[in-house]
Amino acid sequence: MTYALIVLPFVLLTAVVVLCTVRRPGFGRRMAASALTAAALCALTAVFDNLMIAAGLFTYPPEHLSGLRIGLAPLEDFSYPLCAAFLVPAVATLLRTRHAGGRGSAARGPSTRVRGRAA
Repeated sequence: MTYALIVLPFVLLTAVVVLCTVRRPGFGRRMAASALTAAALCALTAVFDNLMIAAGLFTYPPEHLSGLRIGLAPLEDFSYPLCAAFLVPAVATLLRTRHAGGRGSAARGPSTRVRGRAA
């Protein structure tokens, strides 16, 4: 089995969960933040995977790789931070509950404070 096949379910799961959040508020902002996060995580992966591979901490059997590399790191290694950057915020969005009353003062109930004292 190749690493690309191992990664495929994670990529598909990420795509499905992200697509489930398209209609939730802030989708564009969340995607922009995820893209920036993915770029930072991929940069860190490039640096640290290359250092660990160069130090001999681990190796990859070439027959299980696509052959594409960024330095010493196989391209498949970058799928995990990419998925994490998009999947985690999408799951958090789906788990977030909607408040029935909104955020106005009426939704706060009788304990609403007015000028430092209870209303």
